[in-house]
Amino acid sequence: MAVLLLPNFNLMATTALLDPFRAANYLGDRPRYDWQLLSLAGGAVQASNGMKLGETQPFERCGDDIDMLFVSASWAPEDYRDPRLLGWLKRRAAAGVALGGIDNGAFLLAFAGLLAGRRATVHYEHIASFRELFPDAIACEDLFIIDGTRLSCCGGNASGDLALELIRLRDGIDLANAAARYIFHERLRGGGESQRPSYHEPVGYAAPPKLREAIVCMEGNLENPLPVATIARRAGLSQRQLERLFRSHTGLTAVQYYQASRLERARSLVTQTEMPLLVVATACGFSSQEYFARVYRRHFGLQPSRDRRLGRIPLHYRSFPAPHA
Repeated sequence: MAVLLLPNFNLMATTALLDPFRAANYLGDRPRYDWQLLSLAGGAVQASNGMKLGETQPFERCGDDIDMLFVSASWAPEDYRDPRLLGWLKRRAAAGVALGGIDNGAFLLAFAGLLAGRRATVHYEHIASFRELFPDAIACEDLFIIDGTRLSCCGGNASGDLALELIRLRDGIDLANAAARYIFHERLRGGGESQRPSYHEPVGYAAPPKLREAIVCMEGNLENPLPVATIARRAGLSQRQLERLFRSHTGLTAVQYYQASRLERARSLVTQTEMPLLVVATACGFSSQEYFARVYRRHFGLQPSRDRRLGRIPLHYRSFPAPHA
């Protein structure tokens, strides 16, 4: 295997991918997996948490004897649409290498035209922009996806789930279970599981099911907002009951929460794509660009045009504090 690390890659997602293979090598009857780390120019590469990983090779020096190639990318993947890199990815695909994207690595595969008609996933924060940029790909909010020789994963601990599934497919469930136990991976989550399961919150808090139904309904209708009365009816509540749930659990009215959801989607499109702001406004259910800019500034503390210039930079590298909690 080879793993191409792009600047500001997610270190946790990358190590979570590799550690099950390390465990499988240790626990099996022989070493079965080998990997090399690549980068754009070789040498050290800085991750999004500020740590640096050294001893990488330039991607063009990668040998021809690899079976799988993963692209580990996080912030601003569009900055790396270098024709040499995209051409190299295409040649690897033509040679039958299985290509994978970790966190936002699938953006690079899509820029190279390698995900047309394929199912793929990226981190949920970037799903909206991925769908807008690549309508010929089938974007899903799954933890990971194996679609033939195309692999993709949303990152984080889900990279470990993908690695364990690959071990299971290649070397059987016994070795996959042993590797999972060794790295204290509680269970192998299936690729079809959602990145954001509705049945629980990681630290124990869960919103009432009816409120979740209403929120899911809102998130499925961002471009053409529904009346609150319609959302309440679909959730099996009166409008007064729905408003009471929103106020007690979010501190917002249903209308305020709905608008905030549309603005969050708008921000991902503003900062992660080059879509015209008028198109972004329309895609998020705002009637005019002027109204969109006004509510965007009120919510985030800056105009969308300025956020576009600054928003491609990781938040902790920005020169101003986060405008909202």
